[in-house]
Amino acid sequence: MLNPYLFYNGNCEAAFKFYEKTLGAKIELMLRNDQAPVEMPAPPERKHKIMHGRIMVNGQVLMASDAPPEHFHKPQGFSVSLTLSDPAEAERKFTALSEGGSVNMPFGKTFFSKGFGMCIDQFGIPWMVNCPLEDQ
Repeated sequence: MLNPYLFYNGNCEAAFKFYEKTLGAKIELMLRNDQAPVEMPAPPERKHKIMHGRIMVNGQVLMASDAPPEHFHKPQGFSVSLTLSDPAEAERKFTALSEGGSVNMPFGKTFFSKGFGMCIDQFGIPWMVNCPLEDQ
């Protein structure tokens, strides 16, 4: 099994709730720092941040947490790829994901897909939304 693990800059909970709304994801776990054992204390400003979270998106697991500020780096060198069979649904989800973020490649038909687009969501996570020519 191979699953992406994303690190957010203090807004993991907001991102998960956004994915729940826009992608139909199901939040399975949001473990906060203040739920850790007493021997793992968190600074007061991080008590309610997410230590570990897990959501299901189209039957696939996506995990994430809030990185401590001194360890957070802007996401680069990867994209989370979302593959859908219906081009209209793929375009709707691409539009929703890009809202408040930026579009690197507008969603549209390509030589390799019924629809493909690249964006960065409002939380700084890069996405590729693809509707392949044939169901995969």
